[in-house]
Amino acid sequence: MPERKPPRGRRTPTRAPRRTFLVVVGAEKTETAYLEGFGKHFRTATVILKEKPCSPDQLVDHARKLSLMADYDEVWCVTDVDHYERQGEKITAALAAAKRAGINVAVSNPCFEFWLLLHHAHCAAHCADCTAVERRLLKPLPKYDKNNLRIDDFLPGVHDAIARARKLPAGGNPSTNVWELVSALLEKR
Repeated sequence: MPERKPPRGRRTPTRAPRRTFLVVVGAEKTETAYLEGFGKHFRTATVILKEKPCSPDQLVDHARKLSLMADYDEVWCVTDVDHYERQGEKITAALAAAKRAGINVAVSNPCFEFWLLLHHAHCAAHCADCTAVERRLLKPLPKYDKNNLRIDDFLPGVHDAIARARKLPAGGNPSTNVWELVSALLEKR
């Protein structure tokens, strides 16, 4: 009688588990809609999004507290400069607190919409405020609505936006380092 081989067990997965990112945004709607759409499209990482409309220093403190409740590969805050630097240098304080806590911060000056603009055009000219950026964004996207962001309007230009943002002086107006978060989310491990 032939010798019977034991049944084959389940194969171990060959794909590494996706990295988990905690991303805490300091505003409502636009940033969340972009990052949710981005995550669903690329599926290279698991993104846990939390909204906390508050000042950048409070945002970092909130992210620090949330990061203690679970294990994340990376923790990020996403914030705008807007008026915060004029109000007691809250961006500077947030960056210092984030560095101490091991939290990454993606800052857009003057606002997140500048990152969106870079998906369609290079812009190195000073932007007075978010309204000015939105006016520029309406040129390539006449139907843009920050309360109803369509991720398909931005996905084709992601790599262009990264390249354009990298060329801008860090911390200037305009500038954004959202490209660092997006690059990390795109990275496959």
